[in-house]
Amino acid sequence: MTAHTFSGYSGQQLELIAKAELAGLAIPPLWPLSSSVAVNPFLGQTQQSLPQVAALLERVAGMSVTMPRQWYQKKINDGAIIDADLSAALAQYPNAAENIAALKTAAADQTNTVSALPTVAHLAADVSGIDWPGIITERFGTWAAGYFDAGQALWQLKPGRDAFTAWRDFATRDLTPEIAGLAGFGGLVAATPTQTRLALVTAAEKLEISMEGAETYCHQLLLGLGGWSQVGRYRLWQAELAGGTDTTTMDLLTIRMIWEQALFDQYKDQIADKWAEIGQRHEAPVAASADQMIDVALQTAAEIGAQRVLAEALSAPAAEAIEGRPALQAAFCIDVRSEVFRRALESVDPKIQTKGFAGFFGLTAAHKGFASDVEEKRLPVLLNHGVTSHATADQDAEADQTARFAARAQRAWGRFKLAAVSSFAFVEATGPVYLGKLLKDALGKDHAKAPDKQKPVLDENFDLEVRIGAATSILKAMSLTKDFAPLVLLFGHGANVVNNPHASALHCGACGGYSGEVNARLLADILNDKQVREGVGKNGISIPDDTLFVGGLHDTTTDAVTIYEDDFPGHGHASHLKAAREWLVAAGKLARTERALRLPRAANEEDVAQRSTDWAETRPEWALAGCQAFIAAPRSRTKGKGLAGRAFLHDYDWEADEGFGVLELILTAPVVVASWISLQYYGSVVAPDVFGAGNKLLHNVTGGIGVVEGNGGALRGGLPWQSVHDGENYSHDPLRLSVCVEAPAEAITDILRKHPQVRALFDNQWLHLFTLDAEGHLSQRYSGDLEWSDYENVSFENEAVIAA
Repeated sequence: MTAHTFSGYSGQQLELIAKAELAGLAIPPLWPLSSSVAVNPFLGQTQQSLPQVAALLERVAGMSVTMPRQWYQKKINDGAIIDADLSAALAQYPNAAENIAALKTAAADQTNTVSALPTVAHLAADVSGIDWPGIITERFGTWAAGYFDAGQALWQLKPGRDAFTAWRDFATRDLTPEIAGLAGFGGLVAATPTQTRLALVTAAEKLEISMEGAETYCHQLLLGLGGWSQVGRYRLWQAELAGGTDTTTMDLLTIRMIWEQALFDQYKDQIADKWAEIGQRHEAPVAASADQMIDVALQTAAEIGAQRVLAEALSAPAAEAIEGRPALQAAFCIDVRSEVFRRALESVDPKIQTKGFAGFFGLTAAHKGFASDVEEKRLPVLLNHGVTSHATADQDAEADQTARFAARAQRAWGRFKLAAVSSFAFVEATGPVYLGKLLKDALGKDHAKAPDKQKPVLDENFDLEVRIGAATSILKAMSLTKDFAPLVLLFGHGANVVNNPHASALHCGACGGYSGEVNARLLADILNDKQVREGVGKNGISIPDDTLFVGGLHDTTTDAVTIYEDDFPGHGHASHLKAAREWLVAAGKLARTERALRLPRAANEEDVAQRSTDWAETRPEWALAGCQAFIAAPRSRTKGKGLAGRAFLHDYDWEADEGFGVLELILTAPVVVASWISLQYYGSVVAPDVFGAGNKLLHNVTGGIGVVEGNGGALRGGLPWQSVHDGENYSHDPLRLSVCVEAPAEAITDILRKHPQVRALFDNQWLHLFTLDAEGHLSQRYSGDLEWSDYENVSFENEAVIAA
């Protein structure tokens, strides 16, 4: 933002603009459906504690950041929360209740309610009987669906203009508000300043918004726009990654505030006193109420209880270490779904070793698929891409062109089917032809699109020295520097499902919402290069000549795996690959059998495999529901232990990590991505109306970017209800993630000191942090403010003693 942009504004107006921009940063971004990734809905509040955020979000959204009291009451009754857990929670929040008995009594009280401060639209609705909040949502959604359209609409708004200018053109011609009773709305919009910020401060002044109340009021207006404001925040996120900026969020806030201005002008005489009172409440400091402190204490007790169960699981005897060279090494994403498959694979043969590593395999690749010019950012959204790749070799030029022509014909056919004039004739003439397809889909015989078979190759911007450096760093980060097996499989993961707008959310979060096989195949290609191996050898990592790396894809919905052995013709490892395929098939059956116990209507492992092709299946898999822990340690600490698909597992050997560079990378990248995933599930459960995507059965895709419930209105971000609930019970316990790291506490402290944003996640308990000892047991707990305390696991047998 250049200084001259603000010439002519008063100091008070500049302060209001700054408050409004801070409110915009409090909104989480929403990625489009084609590459959706989990986002922490509390991203703008990580510098605050849960009690502070509880007070803030009740004020601006009427939502709770914890579960209803009966949820905690049930856990107390079931023994999932014991007196020791309640006692430990009260030690952290001593003002929540006088003692354990009082906290239990509070848990049984179901009368506490939450409500947001009303906006002008709500006050106007109360005095007029007209649903102004609903009308605003509907009219805003109608405009936004066209403005943000990413290619779905046949008739699109004129592109290339900022959001505020586009909306002014729309609103001055939209008669719906005036028909509903808002006199002169089009004229008021036409008379507003054309500059966004001037229009914003003009509306704020007419609404008599004070500086003290401006930030929470603006935050409330943006949250009320649902996913549309999150799309604006996504545009700003992308612009900032590229070193720029974007004003869309401010445009949207200005639009919403002009609606407030128009309603205030019309109903001022009836609502002025009430609005002044609301303004004073916005000015008041944000502080947690007594009920909110009780709720946070109960939430903390639930998390302490889960940590106690985790500690007991980790205290089980570890499996015996592999002696000598492994028969097979298989690296998987740290995703919690991989934990189930890894455990199953290791149980098939004791000579199999698995590894856990972030699913983008250290390659920040912008990839173009076969016959496509779309640049897929297959990397964590926290990063900019570092390399480019494509799936079309020179000899495939003719096939590439043929595929492009076919795709264009398919798009043209689709538009013909949906166009205003031809759609009716299309149904009349060809409707019966689709009967067979409908029957096939209904019987679950449809097939999802398979990933590219063409081998991905790096573009010529990744020279030998850079590849050697990348290979060395990645192998060290994977803790894979010795004892290489004859065959090393690198598995990305994805979910091959049909009729699911949120399909990309089932893919790899570390790959930007795409499947991970491209990165795995690219890394295998690098590691099989003789020159790279020579260079890596000079860096102290000796890869045997007879070791072959091969990329693969783990389908998390069916637990089927694909091995891309054709990437390396003449490899000479046919016998190893044959054995690996047999082991993987057996592991897949075991994994599906385990997952069938959780999935509704899944009688056996065969039912699990069929869900991906059922177009009516709302729960093809549970994705990351149930995630509770992130563990960075050697696999020997967790191998064979019952983690039940609830832990992100990252291999890490601190004794081989000179300077703790790998540890720093883990804490600042994979841990942060895992926190986004965990907190997205948390938010979608505790506040489904605000941070959830609603009911899949009512979803309609809008603009190709998101979903609405029904025929319009607010865009819905977060997870669908069917992703966190099985129809009777929650499939995910909303618990803040426990991060367990086998490394010296001093090294972790040094890293937190260097990275204040990561430290805030732990200081404000959006994540819990523990160290592990050499046995894999919880050793120390991070207390905040760079301090640690010994972890004391309280067993069920100790409960009576503590209660006494």
